[in-house]
Amino acid sequence: MELTRRIREGAGEVLLFALTPPRLATATARVQEIADATIARLRGLDLDGLVLYDIDDEVERNPQQRPFPFVPTLDPADYLAAHLGDWTTPAVVYRAVGKYAPAELRSWLATQDPSRVLTVLVGAASSSLRPASTLTEAQAWARELNPELVVGGVAIPERHHRRGDEHVRMLAKQRAGCRFFVTQVVYDVNAAKNLVSDYFYACAERGTAPAPIVFTFSVCGSLRTLEFLEWLGVDVPRWIENDLTHAGDTVLASQHVALAAAVELIEFCRRLGMPFGVNVESVSIRRVEIEASVGLAGQLQAALAGGVGEDDAAQRAGRTTTDTG
Repeated sequence: MELTRRIREGAGEVLLFALTPPRLATATARVQEIADATIARLRGLDLDGLVLYDIDDEVERNPQQRPFPFVPTLDPADYLAAHLGDWTTPAVVYRAVGKYAPAELRSWLATQDPSRVLTVLVGAASSSLRPASTLTEAQAWARELNPELVVGGVAIPERHHRRGDEHVRMLAKQRAGCRFFVTQVVYDVNAAKNLVSDYFYACAERGTAPAPIVFTFSVCGSLRTLEFLEWLGVDVPRWIENDLTHAGDTVLASQHVALAAAVELIEFCRRLGMPFGVNVESVSIRRVEIEASVGLAGQLQAALAGGVGEDDAAQRAGRTTTDTG
């Protein structure tokens, strides 16, 4: 498949769309309805693949009260296998490895079809935890049991901003078998640029080809969602927080911000020669936010094709959001 080939070749320039599986308590028939509606919405986009998140409580990440209560969701691998059979491109299945016993995780890694499934292995949210399986173990099992499986890792620009060593972590993950990286939601473009630059030149110093970095963008439909992003560790610059707080239409304003940020990073990576991709995250159940996310993916598809400049981004964001209601 094209996504797998481009990642293996380090080519980048891929467009992904990320979903959270339905809640665990959802009736089976309703789960299939949601899956069918999702496929119908995305059919008009020229996506290279889906991303399916593996949700964990992550209460250890932040001592502050969680803005939204944790609600368990279906296992993303099960959701893909049982309900997304009609989807034609590969899927990137997240695995929060600390949730899974070694035998279960080993079995899953061994049985995946590398032409249809890629994975992002995610370690524990806190070093104080004793996970059932560690990230180091999971990476080793993937190399041992399914060496053709394309394995990715997480890259966090905010952590690089605070500690300055995220590029070192990425190099270590790359040595362990990571072929690409996916960021958490990007709002601070400068932090993302700093990480890309440090990683790119560190690779050059070592004679190592950089692995593609897939930048994640999202439509933020409410101030409470913004609060939750900050709880998760996403740095939202003050000017963006002010814009979204005072906007007459938060969805429209956030789509404008996301598109402008994505275009800036696309242009930066192309100038640098850094392989990259973009990923639109849609985790809301509100129709207006879902449709705005699909619209954002369409705009980013045009940007990757070279048809959208930074000045065009705001205009297209406004028109598309208005059209989708």
